Amino acid sequence: MKRNPLLPFSIIGVIGIILIITMSSIGIHNADQAKKDKEQAAMDPEAIFKQNCSSCHGQNLEGGAGPALDKIGGKYDKAQIADIIRNGKGSGMPAGVVKGEEAKIITDWLAEKK
Repeated sequence: MKRNPLLPFSIIGVIGIILIITMSSIGIHNADQAKKDKEQAAMDPEAIFKQNCSSCHGQNLEGGAGPALDKIGGKYDKAQIADIIRNGKGSGMPAGVVKGEEAKIITDWLAEKK
């Protein structure tokens, strides 16, 4: 009795296609979850600060290469803080480190630090 030599390749092909579809759907789900996580973190001022500012201003606003920000709201008003974030200050604070909605969130959060 002669066997069909293409049958094992066909079975492997079908299994491969099923695996590709399954892995793609898992990847799409993970990408959607990552997008939701990123959007949620984008609204958290502490997460924005830690991602963009903490390397110079310290994890707890205590300062480091940049000045301490733990009482910055008592020194500058909201408009001044927004201007510093947007345009930088001196040679140490670069302009535009945080932009758009994130800059507004950080500005509001820092203005409360008194």
